[in-house]
Amino acid sequence: MTATIPEFPALKEARGKLEAKQDELGSIFKEAGPDLDFSKVKSVSGAADSKAVADYVLELNGACTDLAKEVENLVAIHKAAEANAGRAEKGVEQGSTDLGGGTVKSFGQLFTESEARKMKGRESELDIDLKTLMTTDAGWDPEVTRTGKVVDKAVRPIQVLDLIPTTPTSQAAVKYMEETTFTNNAAERAEGGAYGEAALVLTERTAIVESIGVWLPVTDEQLEDEARAQAYVNNRLPFMVRQRLDGQVLVGDGSTPNLRGVLNASGLQTQAKGADPVPDAVYKAMTKVRVTGRALPGAYITHPNDWQDVRLLRTADGIYIWGSPSEAGPERIWGLQVVQSDALTENTGVVGDFANFSELAIRRGVEVKVTDAHSDFFVNGKQAIRANIRAAMVWYRGAAFCTVTGI
Repeated sequence: MTATIPEFPALKEARGKLEAKQDELGSIFKEAGPDLDFSKVKSVSGAADSKAVADYVLELNGACTDLAKEVENLVAIHKAAEANAGRAEKGVEQGSTDLGGGTVKSFGQLFTESEARKMKGRESELDIDLKTLMTTDAGWDPEVTRTGKVVDKAVRPIQVLDLIPTTPTSQAAVKYMEETTFTNNAAERAEGGAYGEAALVLTERTAIVESIGVWLPVTDEQLEDEARAQAYVNNRLPFMVRQRLDGQVLVGDGSTPNLRGVLNASGLQTQAKGADPVPDAVYKAMTKVRVTGRALPGAYITHPNDWQDVRLLRTADGIYIWGSPSEAGPERIWGLQVVQSDALTENTGVVGDFANFSELAIRRGVEVKVTDAHSDFFVNGKQAIRANIRAAMVWYRGAAFCTVTGI
């Protein structure tokens, strides 16, 4: 287990500054109203017109972005300190694996080490009628060497996994205790008076380790005659596994063999957009995470089509709020990191404290194996190549996450 170390002053100070900037930005949007009419804003001193207010909003949003990055860096340092403290107390588990796989040999290594799969040379003969005019039809066809470029199909990349802390596990499930009752009757008392009675109840929770896998049949000749085929398959199969895992941590329903995604986390909060601009709805979701979830929102996940609408937001007089079209614009909202994922249901966003209340427990990292023992593969000269991962997705506090609906 990770040792608990109190937050150091620099982290507390940075969080305080970030929340103050976010609150100021929220007040401005509230004054501007649903139409984002910045001419109504009176709280920005020295702003002569709506353009000046918009410029200040950009400056304030940039400050939120810088402070959020500072908080992220300080949180990483704090977690590193906790992790190192834990190792110092109990030592690091030997033989653990991560999402990258560990020391398992790839199918390419297994294949090339097999004596039964050595490539045999072949001879070819050239039979040309030299009495005819040598053209490309009657002579040699031009030799054209194919490049080594392989253009991958346009598919969804890995988008969300980097948000979630990853830990190893040697068990078939992750069990933990959740405090489900907290009754605090602490109160002032007179001398000789009775103390207030507290109540605490703990409930055991379980997240099952599930398996995600895929396999591909390949002939011996394909692997023997084209060395790049080995590297290609060895790359694409693990990607398929991670891509599926990336989607499961968002939308998995938690019914075995599915992992439980954040949209199905127990106790998940919801904030409807209603008539609010999207930034207002996101901020209200952040407030729910802080007040009800007692957590610190660190990221906002949204569908790319929904983020497009935010990036193109303009004031009533046509000024782009998230920056000029000539600029890349910040991938931040209220200082939160924005993660675009088309695995997420469109018109729905998620705000949450992923760093502190989510965990991806890896029982076995992505592993690639090869065999010819499947069905009639041995007699037909085929190989079955398999990749899979075993992992459990844990959402420790559902109220630390809030969906934004109706975007």
